[in-house]
Amino acid sequence: MPYLPKQKSLPTINNKKMKKLTLLFISSVLALGTAACQQPAKTSADAPNPATDVNQVQAPNAGSTQAAKEDAQSEIRRNQLDADIRAREQRNNIVNDGAATNRAAGDLASQVRSKLEANIPNGALAVKGEENGTVTVTGTVPKKAQLEKIEPLAKEIKGVTNVVVNAKATE
Repeated sequence: MPYLPKQKSLPTINNKKMKKLTLLFISSVLALGTAACQQPAKTSADAPNPATDVNQVQAPNAGSTQAAKEDAQSEIRRNQLDADIRAREQRNNIVNDGAATNRAAGDLASQVRSKLEANIPNGALAVKGEENGTVTVTGTVPKKAQLEKIEPLAKEIKGVTNVVVNAKATE
């Protein structure tokens, strides 16, 4: 058998020293993390002043308002709203076995609002739904013909049993 020289073993670290090293390591990591994530303290000088800052909200300019109006009345937007209504109807058919019962008032109001928004341009209408299927429409529309379209459009939504129109025509 060949002779192998005796290998020196590495010095061992006793349990007490290991605990100290672990404590030092964890403390260093925590100190570094705290220093890295520290944000400067907020003072009352940095806080907004409600007395002066409330009135500094800028109104949108005419260009952005017109762009938003055109987007809301575009054919693409109408198609999106109609697709949303169809999806809700399909979901209702699955959940309620096609019945118009148990429709949440908020669901009815939201669907009617979408339907009116898609089909009555320039209307400023609000819709409130009730559990019994009644929806109440308030607000204004530019023309009397649009006012007359509100009830039939709202009744196209499954679950709407009664439509109360408290809207006015500005024409």
